[in-house]
Amino acid sequence: MPITYIDAGVDQTKKDQAVESILKAARRTHGPGVIDIPWGFAGLYSLKSSPLFDRSYRHPLLVACTDGVGTKLKIAQAMGRHDTVGIDCVAMSVNDLIVTGGRPLFFLDYIGCGKADPDLLRALVRGLVDGCLESECALLGGETAEMPGIYAAGDYDLVGFAVGVVEKSRLVDGSAVKAGDDVIGLASSGIHSNGASLARKILFEVHGKDVRESVPELGGTLGDTLLAPTRIYARAIKEVLRRYKVKKAVKAIAHITGGGMIENIPRVLPAGCAVELREGAWPVPPIFPYLARLGEVPRDEMFRVFNMGVGLVLIVSPASTGAILRTLRRRGEKAWVIGKVIRGAQEVRILPP
Repeated sequence: MPITYIDAGVDQTKKDQAVESILKAARRTHGPGVIDIPWGFAGLYSLKSSPLFDRSYRHPLLVACTDGVGTKLKIAQAMGRHDTVGIDCVAMSVNDLIVTGGRPLFFLDYIGCGKADPDLLRALVRGLVDGCLESECALLGGETAEMPGIYAAGDYDLVGFAVGVVEKSRLVDGSAVKAGDDVIGLASSGIHSNGASLARKILFEVHGKDVRESVPELGGTLGDTLLAPTRIYARAIKEVLRRYKVKKAVKAIAHITGGGMIENIPRVLPAGCAVELREGAWPVPPIFPYLARLGEVPRDEMFRVFNMGVGLVLIVSPASTGAILRTLRRRGEKAWVIGKVIRGAQEVRILPP
């Protein structure tokens, strides 16, 4: 009896039908820099045609990064809702990219699954397209791999890759940071894509809660709260850097991901500098004290695992702090001065209220 690829769990026809609809959706993100080659083996991006190269780059640097969504995908699977995790996928890479002062050019995705469900793939790509539109970058291509035996039924992984550009003279690398500089925090939308494993442990393993349980203090269900997509800061940071490029008022930017502010801010501090943050200087979303209470999670652990309401940090010249805050708020961001740079050993100290 002949055995086919479908017998092995891989249906190429169904996957190809889904990919065709994905290609159509991705074209919504394409600008003049994209050279369309449907079903090509690679994506093409013209540096000459890109609007980012309308002005002269004396020494352009390419910026590239990759990240995934992590175990937040398990929450999406439990909810049967997959149209927001694509935004997370874009955000995790694009937010890493913009901390250099770079502007995103294009994005690639990788979806690994046990079985290519067309409805699932379309939902994932809707999120990817939404994230790319918000980031002002092109969804240039990707890969969907069916791997029965590697992934269980209904399981999948979602990973992204972003490429951008920055002029070398405008690179934001933290080297100019000094004691006395202000630390500005930009609000997160919740847990973003970090700490989901601890949240799931507390809520669903230890306390046996259901993702659809409504929690009044959270203003909705557990699943909806945890699935709030990672905020993308690309447009706001682009505006700030455009307005203050001559003064170079923005000296460092840190994306607050795994490790929280404790581990991510020191990555952009030069030797001899530390940061003091004042707890209470920004509002903490209710999901964090809720998790801390249910899991009896120590304060230090909360700040090391979660973003605690701050998704991005800027270190800026005090003379420009007020103007930068006004610009961020005009762009729709909630932002506060949350601390100060002091002399020290590349660490973050969180002072009590």
